[in-house]
Amino acid sequence: MIPKETVAKILETAEIVDVVSDFISLKKRGANYLGLCPFHNEKGPSFTVSPAKGIYKCFGCGKAGAPVNFIMEHEGLTYPEALRFLAKKYSIKIEEVEQTADQIKEQNAKESMMLLSAYAQQQFTKNLWEEEEGKRIGLSYFKERGFSKQTIERFQLGYSLESRKAFSDKALADGYLMEYLAKTGLTIENEGRYFDRFSGRVIFPIHNISGRPIAFGGRILTNDKKLAKYLNSPESEIYHKSNVLYGLFQAKKTIVEKNNCYLVEGYTDVVSLSQAGVENVVASAGTSLTVEQIRLIRRFTPNVTIMYDGDSAGIKASFRGINLILTEGLNVKVLLFPDGEDPDSFAKKHTQEELVLFMENNTTDFISFKTKLLLDETKNDPIAKAQLIHEIVESIGLIPDNIARSLYIKECSRLMTVDEQLLLNELNKSLRKQKSKTTNEGGSADYFPEIETPKIAQSVSVVENAELEVGSQEDEVIRLLIQHGTAEIEHISKLETGELETNEVHLATFICTHIHENEIVFENVNYGLIYETFLIEMEKGVIPEINSFLSHENEGVRNAVTALLSDPYQLSENWKIKYKVNAKSKDQELKLLADRVIDRLKQKHILKMMHSVHESMKNCNDDEQLNYLLMEYKLLHELKENLFKETGTIITH
Repeated sequence: MIPKETVAKILETAEIVDVVSDFISLKKRGANYLGLCPFHNEKGPSFTVSPAKGIYKCFGCGKAGAPVNFIMEHEGLTYPEALRFLAKKYSIKIEEVEQTADQIKEQNAKESMMLLSAYAQQQFTKNLWEEEEGKRIGLSYFKERGFSKQTIERFQLGYSLESRKAFSDKALADGYLMEYLAKTGLTIENEGRYFDRFSGRVIFPIHNISGRPIAFGGRILTNDKKLAKYLNSPESEIYHKSNVLYGLFQAKKTIVEKNNCYLVEGYTDVVSLSQAGVENVVASAGTSLTVEQIRLIRRFTPNVTIMYDGDSAGIKASFRGINLILTEGLNVKVLLFPDGEDPDSFAKKHTQEELVLFMENNTTDFISFKTKLLLDETKNDPIAKAQLIHEIVESIGLIPDNIARSLYIKECSRLMTVDEQLLLNELNKSLRKQKSKTTNEGGSADYFPEIETPKIAQSVSVVENAELEVGSQEDEVIRLLIQHGTAEIEHISKLETGELETNEVHLATFICTHIHENEIVFENVNYGLIYETFLIEMEKGVIPEINSFLSHENEGVRNAVTALLSDPYQLSENWKIKYKVNAKSKDQELKLLADRVIDRLKQKHILKMMHSVHESMKNCNDDEQLNYLLMEYKLLHELKENLFKETGTIITH
């Protein structure tokens, strides 16, 4: 268990912009930051981060919270796990007793697998640097590839010993369970027999976006043709290869800085280019490029440059990947290496300056690349050329941006020596075909979803029911509690002698006392939990602060608080000066404001109770019960009249 003092330190230290920008690219907009939401697919940014309030809020999907909630949601961690994650990020030491074998067994499956993967990475790295076999075979191989010590450490490269059970036996001895060894794929188990999956291979750990090892790639160093050259971890609860890009954890910061992501095929391509100074590089190792991987890139940049081997036979097949990238709204460029070269070999043979110069001079747009690559194959065959034009126009049709489509059509017209209007006609056919296909499949023909508009009330009863809604009053009461609960106000109370006494009390005490005395029950369940938290903590002499609710374990509570704090519309200072408007902020005259919102809440509750009694009277057939209801209604009516006179409020209904 993490001590409360350490929890408070973690929550105070974690900065929302710092935490979120580790996972998505943020751009400053006024006092806040905007980016693409990592929790749902979107092409326009609706994800807002407020450094002043220490919160994030997506106005698209509704996800919201503080730094710890972001880590919980994004990484699928529990509250304590997210705290440990942030503690590690900010080098905050957590004093915890080392886990026993029984405690490890009690860990939930996913976290157990994550811990085991981290343990495996450490063991493979230890083998590389400390075991004689690891140094002789694994480390020698990496040095022959030209990898420096710094590069090996950066990517946490390692080595798995040749002994068929070396790793599994060590893990079992250290308290890890065979169940999770098998689930992660580190161990292959069959009818009680088991052996290491990666024995005798150099290891490339695969990290998730936050840097935790979740899988491994292993390369064999012998010429045994019966064994696969590369072997990857199988799919598991923590590793879905279609959702992961190798090297993204190491590359994400540079991708944002350079506003471009280089996409290659293999592990060594990433490592070699990174060592050569091209650090904004990732690989879709072990799988064809997927939509999920493209959306990962789009969090950090809209620009992708695909690198192809000079002698790659799969370039044509990879055109599907280009189309996927275009469909997701990213800008695609292509870089083709000379025959017989790949990014790894080219980077080793050239200096960093030569590599950068080659990349600058040979990177081209996908239209030029595709046209030049396939045009020679047409050999003046008009049918083959027509087919090529159809393919290119279909690719252009996948681009969401109209201006970009128009520019690509012009370029295609120039390269193919085809009339631009003819290409436009073909493009329109392609777009209509795509629209028809999307609609028939049950999707929307337009990218942006329709915004549902509120319906105008059609009858007086709707308006009457609206008068009974207490939501806005509950909003204001809870907003005052969490934002200004610790503020001290003057409170006048009447003594038994009849004299008046003025005391300084916390606003939270004033509000909670009135709510308790009037027996008000919150309709909003989350607000009720917040109110109960205030009562419990105030009995201990503590006034809860905003941070405790923003980082609350209950998702409903933290979302409710974030929604109250997330106001996308703010009154401009220039507007107030220009029109001489004196807009009082809610931290002024807190006592008066609290009085007003509590009175309004009481009024709404009385009206609601009267409405409920009135409905009961209409359906009552028992004279005795009816008389009781009439008396109750009369009492509520008197309370309403007295309260409205005190507050100067007149409501007719």
